[in-house]
Amino acid sequence: MNKKEYIKGANPYMPLWEHVPDGEPRVFEYNGEKRVYLYGSHDTLKTEYCGTDQVVWSAPVDDLTNWTCHGVCYTSTDGSILYAPDVVQKGDTFYMYAAEAKGSRIMLATSKNPAGPFTNPKLTELAFDPGILVDDDGKVYAFWGFCKQYCAELNDDMCTIKKETLRENVVKHSITPWSPDDGMDDENDAFFEASSPRKLFGKYVFIYSKRYYTHRPQYGVYEDCNGFLSYKYCDTPLGDYKMGGDISFNGGEILPGPDGKNQMSYRWGNNHGSLMEVNGQWYIFYHRQIGTDEYSRQAMLEPVDVAMDKNGRIFVGKITYKDGEPVASEPVEMTSQGAHINGLDARKWISAGYAVHIYGGTKGGYNGGMGGAYIKPVYEKDDNISSPIVDITSNLTVGFRYLQFGANTPKTATADILAKEDLTVNVRVDDYKGKVIASFNMKKGEKTATATLNSSMIGKRAVYFEFLSSSKEIIAEFDKFTFD
Repeated sequence: MNKKEYIKGANPYMPLWEHVPDGEPRVFEYNGEKRVYLYGSHDTLKTEYCGTDQVVWSAPVDDLTNWTCHGVCYTSTDGSILYAPDVVQKGDTFYMYAAEAKGSRIMLATSKNPAGPFTNPKLTELAFDPGILVDDDGKVYAFWGFCKQYCAELNDDMCTIKKETLRENVVKHSITPWSPDDGMDDENDAFFEASSPRKLFGKYVFIYSKRYYTHRPQYGVYEDCNGFLSYKYCDTPLGDYKMGGDISFNGGEILPGPDGKNQMSYRWGNNHGSLMEVNGQWYIFYHRQIGTDEYSRQAMLEPVDVAMDKNGRIFVGKITYKDGEPVASEPVEMTSQGAHINGLDARKWISAGYAVHIYGGTKGGYNGGMGGAYIKPVYEKDDNISSPIVDITSNLTVGFRYLQFGANTPKTATADILAKEDLTVNVRVDDYKGKVIASFNMKKGEKTATATLNSSMIGKRAVYFEFLSSSKEIIAEFDKFTFD
């Protein structure tokens, strides 16, 4: 049993010990090989955002489940905390915009290798969360801002802006005590942070973290929320951007709630990432939280559909078509599978840390209510380390979307669960209230259990673990599971 392989490159796609949020993906060719490089912050401080170094991860364009760490590529010049960077290529040089001093000082460093190290930092005129676009004609544009948005063309030095091109509020800004009272805020489409300009169908697409001040009941959101990655588009890089939509939301599977209102099944948090075409398929790269705070974030990705209608309107995400024409789009589903598009191999060890649904519990709601269950972050650099779900209470369900069972039904399910009370664990399929295909009855103190499957399981399925006990206390920790 212990010789089984662990799933690698699922969602989150980096090893579970790594915490790289704010991911800006780029496809670069270097030494004759095309790879996706991921540049982001590095959550190493554990009690606040980010850390003092930047690391680079990459994967071959034909296998986004196979990520390699290239190590530290940049360290802040004064030991200050580095926020979200961006990296672009112009000519044979790679330019990193490193956000020192918590994003208040943007330094430009260079390398001849996309993995770095990036050296010779120079101060730029940019600010928080810089996103850079090198256009087809060689012109370079920068977008930046926190709760208020700015953009401009850069001079040839890649550091300074052409003052006459500076624009503000191509996306209206957030409603905050520090935002200007200029009438340029928007409670339905407020720019929060995470500027990322990209190009799609010859149009300029601006990806950003939106803050909604209006409820989004279809996604179970009944509060101010910036768990969305959204986009607008334009015919020119610094023009008037038109409404696009939302691409990603990190609140997990959306469920019909007991009162008829939709509910999230995972605790949302801030979001940051971008859109990238890899080997003919577009993906949204984003991040999620582990469930208690925003200081152990994890890199996530999902395939997305992209389209343009006959009027030039851009659609990104999960697209609805009518008579062959795109007519609407919505955020793609948050999954456990990521680039394993046919589902996670059910016969490998699957960490509980790949759950995209933690719901119910004694208090009800996502993560089992305030102070409920969460994915415990791990930091030991072991690719076979699992990230357990802890503080589980009775009636909690933990879901994985999706697993691949293949053409032959497994005989048993095995799970590493630390029983803190006597409990029953039901394994359900397709829905968190779906058919029970196996049950574990565990006594307090037991650490593993195996149960026989009672029905056929083939193909790609969603799988849920339901934890039940008469105790009102914490009843279990869930580490990993597999099928045989």
